[in-house]
Amino acid sequence: MPGSPTASLTIRLSPNDNVVVSRAEILEATEVPGEGVTTANRIPTGHKVATRAIAEGEPVIKYDQIIGFATRDIAPGAHVHVHNCGMAEFERDYAFCEAARPTEMVPEAERATFQGYRRADGRVGTRNYIGILTSVNCSATVARYIAEAFNKTGILADYPNVDGVCAFVHSTGCGMADSGDGYEALQRTLWGYARHPNLAGVLMVGLGCEVNQIPFLLEAYGLKTGERFQTLTIQETGGTRRTVDEAIERIKAMLPAANAAVRETCPASELTLALQCGGSDAYSGITANPALGHAADLLVRHGGTAILSETPEIYGAEHLLTRRAVSREVGEKLIARIRWWEDYTRRNGGEMNNNPSPGNKAGGLTTILEKSLGAAAKGGTTNLTGVYKYAEPVTAKGFAFMDSPGYDPCSVTGQVASGANVVCFTTGRGSVFGFKPSPSIKLATNSAMYARLAEDMDINCGAIAEGDKSVEQVGREIFDKVLEVASGTPSKSEALGFGDAEFIPWQIGAVM
Repeated sequence: MPGSPTASLTIRLSPNDNVVVSRAEILEATEVPGEGVTTANRIPTGHKVATRAIAEGEPVIKYDQIIGFATRDIAPGAHVHVHNCGMAEFERDYAFCEAARPTEMVPEAERATFQGYRRADGRVGTRNYIGILTSVNCSATVARYIAEAFNKTGILADYPNVDGVCAFVHSTGCGMADSGDGYEALQRTLWGYARHPNLAGVLMVGLGCEVNQIPFLLEAYGLKTGERFQTLTIQETGGTRRTVDEAIERIKAMLPAANAAVRETCPASELTLALQCGGSDAYSGITANPALGHAADLLVRHGGTAILSETPEIYGAEHLLTRRAVSREVGEKLIARIRWWEDYTRRNGGEMNNNPSPGNKAGGLTTILEKSLGAAAKGGTTNLTGVYKYAEPVTAKGFAFMDSPGYDPCSVTGQVASGANVVCFTTGRGSVFGFKPSPSIKLATNSAMYARLAEDMDINCGAIAEGDKSVEQVGREIFDKVLEVASGTPSKSEALGFGDAEFIPWQIGAVM
């Protein structure tokens, strides 16, 4: 990844590339400094210009990697995008474990700390919420009524250490098979939230007749009811009003213990960081994503964990991750998820290159290969220590991968269920996003968007493209912000009140 650009109008990412990226809109017939070409047409900001002739069928190279193939002859100076560059399959050398190296850990006495909530089971939270989980969509409205009884009244005023009462509602839980990928993913998600360290207490509300029965969940995952974890169903309790009243009383009983929690100094090794991107543009892989990757490296070196996800958005870059796998078994688990996705999209009449989105393309991203190479940069450079199913608990320290769709809220739902207690979210087009119970830090890829959406963005990574800061400098800034937010400072999305509508478990399989 680059430090600062080498030319005033464009950014060259590798000497071997046959395209460069425009830093600003370039007019037709403009000489590109340092490249020996003149633009054949207007090049929008963040888009690619060919630096030499690329014959039809030849690969287009960016990041010193294949991002697509010319669908027609491309002349030097031409705009390279969807009109002349397309997706095609090609062999990738997975070279399992070839690049794995011992991680240079920071000595324990020198490791960073933050102020967190140490729970009874030893895990550490960054926030202190009460959560209302729903086993099925049929209990969603009741769950919202319960949360509103606390958040829209003065009840919580007597409990200043409680961040709020959150209702995690969703659109599934019935009309589904009682086994298989979809059922298991939903149960893993609910179990992950039920035991999440950012939740001081949990109430699970069901209807009573749904496929996703609460007793089945308790039995499958060994959950025990007690002061911190309670369950009830609407049918057994006697309807909407009685359920809301009963739930209010149960949560009131949880509040004193939740309010008694105090922050204490904890090592950064207790942080699990979700690495996420949304509304990406061509700068994502040049500025914010590699800077976040550097921050992830720092966290790993301090003993913490970083989770990369969005499997369709590492498609075409997975060979860069398998080379960093700590074992062949870990690398092959990643490839198994890639093969599952190829089959999944094929069965549903789609294709992996349905991604990038129209907004991504407007921002300069042409193929999923190009988007993936930039997205994978969020994972930094340390070893890949584990590969996990959606919402499966991440138990390995270091850099891990969790399988998920590229749909941001669905992906983050799984990452939080897997244990993420902080989220970092890069965006180029300007995605607005928050995610209770874990705070979400927004990273802007370019200065123009940061200026427009300054109230939503926590850090401007655009200074990298402008040559004012290095990837490493901004990465350190992100790492410091993670520690600050983990210690209780609200992120921009938290200050705006985001996070109540983004809980979206991955629905897999037929809806019946």
